[in-house]
Amino acid sequence: MKGDGRCLKLFLALSILFLQNVKGGEVGHSHNHSHSLRDAKVTVRCIERERQALLAFKRRLVDEFNQLSTWGSEAEKQDCCRWEGVYCSNQTGHVIQLHLGYSLLGTMMQLDHGYSFQGKMISPKLIELQHLQYLHLEVIDFNESQIPDFIGSLTNLRNLSLSSCNLVGQIPSSFGNLTQLQHLDLSNNQLQPENINWLPALSSLTFLDLGFIDFNGTQIPDFIGSLTNLRNLSLSFCNLVGQIPSSFGNLTQMQHLDLSYNQLRPENLNWLPAPSSLTYLDLSENNLSTVFDWPEAVHNKLPKLVELTLVNCSLPPPPTPILSTTLYKTNSSTSLEKVDLYYNHLTWSIVLWLSNYSTSLLTLGLSNNNLAGFIPDFTRNMSSLAYLDLSNNNLTGLIPDFIGNMSSLVSLDLSDNQIEGANPNSFARLCNLRALSLQRNHLSGQLSKFVQLLPRCAQNSLEELYLSENVLSGSLNNLTSFSSLIGLHLDANQLSGKIPESIGQMSQLVGIDFNTNSLEGVVSETHFSKLSKLKSLDLSSNPLVLNFHSNWVPPFQLDYIYLASCKVGPLFPKWLQTQNVYYQLDISNAGISDILPSWFWSNLRNAEFINLSQNLIRGIFTNLTVEFAYYPELHLSSNQIDGPIPSTLSQASYLDLSNNNISGSLSFLCASADMRLTFLNLSRNNFSGELPDCWSHLEIVMLDLSNNAFSGKIPMTIGSLFQMQTLKLRSNRFVGEFPSLLKNCTSLEVIDLGDNKLSGPIPTWLGVSFKNLAILMLSNNHFNGSMPSQLCHLTHIKIMDFSMNNISGSIPKCLNNLTILAQEGNPSLSNTHIFNRIRDNYSITNYEDDASFIWKGRMQTYKSTLGLVKRIDLSSNRLTGEIPSEITHLVGLISLNLSRNQLTGQITPEIINLQSLDSLDLSRNQIDGGIPTSLARIDRLSFLDLSYNNLSGKIPTGTQLQRFDPSVYVGNPQLCGPPLKKMCADQNEKTDLSNQEDKDELITLGFYISMGLGFAAGFWGVCGTLIFNRSWRYAYLKFLNGLNDCLYVKIALLKQQLKLAYA
Repeated sequence: MKGDGRCLKLFLALSILFLQNVKGGEVGHSHNHSHSLRDAKVTVRCIERERQALLAFKRRLVDEFNQLSTWGSEAEKQDCCRWEGVYCSNQTGHVIQLHLGYSLLGTMMQLDHGYSFQGKMISPKLIELQHLQYLHLEVIDFNESQIPDFIGSLTNLRNLSLSSCNLVGQIPSSFGNLTQLQHLDLSNNQLQPENINWLPALSSLTFLDLGFIDFNGTQIPDFIGSLTNLRNLSLSFCNLVGQIPSSFGNLTQMQHLDLSYNQLRPENLNWLPAPSSLTYLDLSENNLSTVFDWPEAVHNKLPKLVELTLVNCSLPPPPTPILSTTLYKTNSSTSLEKVDLYYNHLTWSIVLWLSNYSTSLLTLGLSNNNLAGFIPDFTRNMSSLAYLDLSNNNLTGLIPDFIGNMSSLVSLDLSDNQIEGANPNSFARLCNLRALSLQRNHLSGQLSKFVQLLPRCAQNSLEELYLSENVLSGSLNNLTSFSSLIGLHLDANQLSGKIPESIGQMSQLVGIDFNTNSLEGVVSETHFSKLSKLKSLDLSSNPLVLNFHSNWVPPFQLDYIYLASCKVGPLFPKWLQTQNVYYQLDISNAGISDILPSWFWSNLRNAEFINLSQNLIRGIFTNLTVEFAYYPELHLSSNQIDGPIPSTLSQASYLDLSNNNISGSLSFLCASADMRLTFLNLSRNNFSGELPDCWSHLEIVMLDLSNNAFSGKIPMTIGSLFQMQTLKLRSNRFVGEFPSLLKNCTSLEVIDLGDNKLSGPIPTWLGVSFKNLAILMLSNNHFNGSMPSQLCHLTHIKIMDFSMNNISGSIPKCLNNLTILAQEGNPSLSNTHIFNRIRDNYSITNYEDDASFIWKGRMQTYKSTLGLVKRIDLSSNRLTGEIPSEITHLVGLISLNLSRNQLTGQITPEIINLQSLDSLDLSRNQIDGGIPTSLARIDRLSFLDLSYNNLSGKIPTGTQLQRFDPSVYVGNPQLCGPPLKKMCADQNEKTDLSNQEDKDELITLGFYISMGLGFAAGFWGVCGTLIFNRSWRYAYLKFLNGLNDCLYVKIALLKQQLKLAYA
């Protein structure tokens, strides 16, 4: 019997091999298999026609990394079946598989441009490969060409992948001819799937990925439900809307379904196939707010589900179930392993549903929900749970003991809550713990005591410890017992003392973050003696002194170096010369007073962020020829750098050279047509001359050239900076009119052209083009004409400064339309702009606006609190007419300056509406009438100037107006009353009366007589009545006896109670 079994097995094996050969002898999918066949010296050579087609295909590709070196016409390269990525049939020699792109090497390469090859289009010569079954060209840049129609004629194709190929246009309808196709991946292209009615013809499809293809807000095509052989379907990031077709219920073989990141709004989950084979379901970023029975549907309809992802779906919390319901009487599922429910509205009622999966669950993500209060014991039977994320909720109290019993836990994230600490057993049995995240909580007390609570059994497993942004205090204790620590994050606490030298023994450390504490003392080579794996070091914002020997060679190569506000200088740190690959460096405000060494720039090829600001670094940019790879962000402000700007710096995407001694022209802006510069701050330097007229190729978001000596007209091409949000040209010598082409820069939020020599009228289009304008400063120029009423359309304006010009006419009465000024309060302290620093690359950065203006008579600069400032300054012009009452609707105003004009009329009593007003200057006008009493009731007013007008009458009394200096009211001859020395007429009369009353004495003869008469009348009024009226006397004595008895009884009871209590 045993022998017969062996013979049967051998027969079956030989039969399988024979069938494979009959089908064409296809090679295996793996590269290793292909090479094994080649090593066997197979004599079959590829077809010449197909070889020429492949060479034609190669000629259309840019092979930067010489990945196709085996492809060629040389004698030793004649057999194309031996070429990289080419697979032939062992029987016929026809090419049956072509694997290029990332699939060529099997793993993704880190390429600067993100593509493995580049080419103009897919070569039409590929039509010669009629026996092709597999065609994989993913991640080849075909330069926005279309999918060629001939691919639909390769009818033997089983597997087609054109993902991430930078393809555009329609998907050819000829794809409907590919009836043998089983795998189709067109994801991550710019294709237009307007007509994909050919798709049902591909009835053999088991894999379909159209992710990242824009369906332009249409619904999921119903016919996808007819592809009943589908096992894997991905339509993520497709801009799909509406319902999920009920035809999806036919996809009973579906195992992997990804509809995430669309705008779908299913009313229920009845479309789920039944019976279902789904093991993976992702509906993230869709709206499931009306699917109240989602827990029951998942539990009952998806018995094989392994991974469930419903991130940011507006999920309603499951209703608290009755214990006898079907849902919670069933046995626990043993399939579901991973549940991600981030960013929903779930409460703790979700844990009752989770109890159905207690034995199988490995990963549970509930961050960013409505979990509040103490953490209940919901993991009682979750013995396998390895990853638990409850971050970004409203959890309070201490970490409960049951967490410490979850012995399988590998990662615990409780960050961004209000947790106050831990119990002695909170981590007791977490022997497999690798990552503990408790940052941004309310942990307090000594760090050393908290570390003692960490499980000793995890000293060889704990790799990441995040305790940032708490209120932990004390010194850094010895953490060397945690020998496996890779990341140690203790930043933004209240730690003090020295950094122990023992940290240099923690040889596994990759990241250290101690920033924003009060650590002090000297940091030396000993602190890093064995840290050869260190990649990130952040000691910034500590009063530390870094003292390294001049020839010290660190054992590490850092990627990220943050030493801001540490004592690094006075010499430039020479050890940085040994760091060749770092991406980010911040040594700002580090006490460096030295010449910028020439070797510094040679190490910056890979730099993304460099900050040397707020030092005393000297020198010039001489012979600077570095080639940056990543369009870096460069901060060199507030130093003593001089000389011209080299063209090399035009490679930066963010360049801040403000507050230096740099001079010359801005010709570096014209050095290249392919610039990525989005932020340019050259303010407070020594630049002069006219601006170059080469701005049209730039995409600048922030431009600050203020406080230089630029002259001439503002170039017209600045109007082509359509993305610009901030334009600051203050304190230069620009002439001419307001640049008309700026009206094209509709994204502008800040315009500061103050302190120049600009002239002409204020253009009417200012209020039409700039819908988001928040700051408009044109002060100290030569603008003339009137204020256009269109300015009232600037509904987002917060600062409007036209002071020191020649503007005439009246103040527009429509100022009440300035919406932001008509609202109290401010959404933020600062004016912050967030933007993408590098085009076509997710590289988000931000900057804060600053502004300089006269505030309470002095020039001030605001930045971190600029968002609080709401002001209008029209001073020092030739404005006439009355102050419009509509201005009192601007209840958010902090400062109003209308001084030095020719305004007439009176101060309206409605000025009381401006309760936020801190500064009011109406001086040097022709305002008459009295000061309204309502002005005295503006409690926040700290600066007032009404001098040199025609005001009259009495200054209203109160606590406000009398505390100002008399100079506030000077130049108004008809004003009287405090704090002026001039008294009003009614005040003089009252003064005479008060002087006479002051001479009267309190104790006089009349006083004694009155006192005697009062005593006699009071005494005999009471006692006399009791003496002469018997009934009143008896009643009074009876009342006294009753009161005496009552008090006696209560005191006796009280004594008795006290005796019983202490007996």
